[in-house]
Amino acid sequence: MNENPLVELQSLGQCVWLDNLYRDLITTGRLRQMVVEGVTGITSNPTIFQKAISGSTAYDESLKAMLKKGIRDPKELFLGLAIEDVSGAADILLASHEKTSCVSGFVSIEVSPDLAFDTEATIKEARRLFTTINRKNILVKVPATKQGLPAIEQLTSEGVNVNVTLLFSIERAAEVADSYIKGLDRRLKSGGKIDGITSVASFFVSRVDTLVDKLLEKRLESASDDEKKTINALIGKAAVANARLAYKRYKEIFAGQRFKALKEKGANEQRLLWGSTGTKNPKYSDVKYVDELIGPDTVNTMPEATLNAFSDHGKVKVTIEDDLRGAEEVFRKLGSLGIDITAVTDQLEKEGVKAFSDSFFSLLEEIAKRRDLILTGK
Repeated sequence: MNENPLVELQSLGQCVWLDNLYRDLITTGRLRQMVVEGVTGITSNPTIFQKAISGSTAYDESLKAMLKKGIRDPKELFLGLAIEDVSGAADILLASHEKTSCVSGFVSIEVSPDLAFDTEATIKEARRLFTTINRKNILVKVPATKQGLPAIEQLTSEGVNVNVTLLFSIERAAEVADSYIKGLDRRLKSGGKIDGITSVASFFVSRVDTLVDKLLEKRLESASDDEKKTINALIGKAAVANARLAYKRYKEIFAGQRFKALKEKGANEQRLLWGSTGTKNPKYSDVKYVDELIGPDTVNTMPEATLNAFSDHGKVKVTIEDDLRGAEEVFRKLGSLGIDITAVTDQLEKEGVKAFSDSFFSLLEEIAKRRDLILTGK
């Protein structure tokens, strides 16, 4: 095996993407080095951009240039900065995109999170981002809300590459896959080509454990001795079980006759992307959500700390289909304790949309302040 664990993952069919994007990553040459080391894509989100832009002087010249053009609206200023970063990263990753026959080398940019429950506005902004950036290795992120499903179908039918984000439940993942397949089918029937369209479904992982563990710990307070054994055995198990069963469902969907006809016309499968893979509980391994979710036709997008940790001591072997019966048993036992996984994933979706929206509006406030400072010369 290759000595570089990130490259070894690729040999098993799993792409490694960085879950971070900021201006200095591009301008200092750090991203080019990371590509050499095995990174083949980048994801971003409103929280990442908030951290990147707030408090950094790296964006000042771009802000000044846009202000000279008369751009004043904070959202337009943000989109200008984000588009510059995404375009620069996409250019660096283009060689990886071409080398991997267009299954990797992508950079993602998200539609404004305040549009998560507005289908038409999501479609409109996604079109604009995809057209404005005008790079073949771009994915536009669309939240996997109920309102996002028809947007995924419509955008796919138009040839827009979509990264479906904020995905927590197996049932919603199946609906997302269905929307993608419907979009491909519509495009094919209208005479369009489908062989160049790519989509990933970002299935969030660690947040599931964070919430389920909290509910389990609450149950411990009033549990009998026998129940405590069951509860303790379930702590830290829900997230990986959820992801493994989602992978099982995806394999079934894309091995089915419905997709087979599209595949014969050149369609790409929509791959699952493991998101939120940084370990939030210090009691767990810092590479838990990488080691336990390795498998073909998947992507793992990692924060830099997780990526570095896996490069240092990750274990490279296929694990995604380990103990699927045990994964099903996890949810049976959770149900017997009164923990409804559907309620958990519904709550996580709402919290995820709110968290991204809060970050987005905080960022717009920060950009407005810096706009005013530049305009007043202070």
